[in-house]
Amino acid sequence: MKFRRQRTEDEGINLTPLIDVVFLLLIFFMVSTTFTKRTQLSVDLPEAVGEQSSELPKQIEIMIAADGSYAVNDQVLVNSKVETLKTAITKLSEGNNKVPLVITADAKTPHQAVVQAMDAAGQLGFAHLSITTRQPEPEKD
Repeated sequence: MKFRRQRTEDEGINLTPLIDVVFLLLIFFMVSTTFTKRTQLSVDLPEAVGEQSSELPKQIEIMIAADGSYAVNDQVLVNSKVETLKTAITKLSEGNNKVPLVITADAKTPHQAVVQAMDAAGQLGFAHLSITTRQPEPEKD
């Protein structure tokens, strides 16, 4: 007598309960998590304390306006490109990268504009770089 073998199909793993548990965990964490939004970052910038020097050596001053436009030694540049800034600095320094370079930026100047000015000075080999500060206002009693 010949018995036929019954084929057993591989049913696999039922993923439905696993997916249900994962969704329940996801909902639980979404409901229980608090999202805080930091609207302000408190930054305490340094202020200069000391006497201002009376003698001013030959220096190049890069002024950056609130909109990110540049002026080198009170000469406004035609655009805000790094190449234009580097050309103006090279022309005023006459190839001497030992001349002190001063960066003056408005309080609302984009950070990127200041970094571009510092990068342009670094690419030209300027080592004497300073950023201007203001004297602190006296406290009122």
